[in-house]
Amino acid sequence: MENVFDTLMERGFIQQTTDDEALKEILGESFITCYIGFDPTSDSFHVGSLIPIMALAHMQRAGHKPIALIGGGTGLVGDPSGKTEMRQLLTLEQIESNAKGLKEQLKRFLDFNEDKALMLNNADWLVPLNYIEFLRDIGRHFSVNRMLAAESYRQRLATGLSFIEFNYMLLQAYDFYYLYKHYNCILQMGGNDQWGNIVAGIELVRRMEGATIYGMTFPLITTATGEKMGKTAKGAVWLDPKRTTPYEYYQYWINCDDRDVERFLAFFTFLDMEEIKRITSVTGEELKKAKEILAFETTKICHGEEAAKKAQESSKALFAGKGDEISSVPTKYIEPEKVEKGMPAFVFLARVGLCKSSSEARRLITQGGIYIEKERVKDPEMFITLDHFPKGELLLRAGKKRYLRVVLDKN
Repeated sequence: MENVFDTLMERGFIQQTTDDEALKEILGESFITCYIGFDPTSDSFHVGSLIPIMALAHMQRAGHKPIALIGGGTGLVGDPSGKTEMRQLLTLEQIESNAKGLKEQLKRFLDFNEDKALMLNNADWLVPLNYIEFLRDIGRHFSVNRMLAAESYRQRLATGLSFIEFNYMLLQAYDFYYLYKHYNCILQMGGNDQWGNIVAGIELVRRMEGATIYGMTFPLITTATGEKMGKTAKGAVWLDPKRTTPYEYYQYWINCDDRDVERFLAFFTFLDMEEIKRITSVTGEELKKAKEILAFETTKICHGEEAAKKAQESSKALFAGKGDEISSVPTKYIEPEKVEKGMPAFVFLARVGLCKSSSEARRLITQGGIYIEKERVKDPEMFITLDHFPKGELLLRAGKKRYLRVVLDKN
């Protein structure tokens, strides 16, 4: 059986580890428990969170036991890593609500049946901590000088590091100690900005238990153009289908830069690497098939096969200029009375949300970038009326790829 260390290395997941040789040996000889923490700052993950989620999925597929740790406790403090200013502190109620949404999404990637994976909340052990005991038992093992040398703290010293944020490293280190003690967890994984926090946990376990445990970090993933993963003109690409529909999710992947296709197939699908290299060995127009595979596989993993098929059918229908099979295209409902007397096109486009504002709508129409069905809109003042809805709906397009289906709401 292939060693998951080799799998993660070949696919580009590993930035650094605390001991490559020892970790590879352990992962090849026995099944271990590993964990990644997720702070519940939102009720949905976005595409930028997929690297750690997929890493846990690979660990489980190789027979290891992953722990997805929801940071209900650390979320009350806020991680200073990678931030130039203090995060907004959330209430316990907000965190619990967000954690519920994240748990449902993690279930799409990990099998939690029969304890094959665990989903824990560090609020269960962090919130009840006695502060004085924590300082005596845990705080005494930390050097303030070493903490301030950590990249996550050093970057914040110029703008101001609050005392509550300063405690974050201790709390995350305690998480690793707690999971080692109670679940025999010996590997923590996370983004490379978590390196200092991970090493702090390893050192705490060594000092308190005399045991050797391990850390692994992932690189920060950007697109070929240097942008952060999951950023579009409309904002973040969410895993929640209510925020980003399966069709929009599919479109994000199928429209990726040619230079990113092989890399993204390795990161965000479970296809064999030999297959990935084969389907990406082409260039130009021939690479479209690989993009279709990427879009289908990523959407299937996140939203299920049925949703992926619908998104694929809609995408192909629109690309072919057909009006059928577009039920999964983002849809906006509008009351017939709103357009009964007519509405200027630039106002209508902003009203239904195809454009962010009426001024943007005017600009796009003037530039020739707006279509109703297959007809280009030439005049921003053109009135949209009920005559444009012969079948009770119409299809709008902005540019080459952004579609919106507008349906008359007769209820």
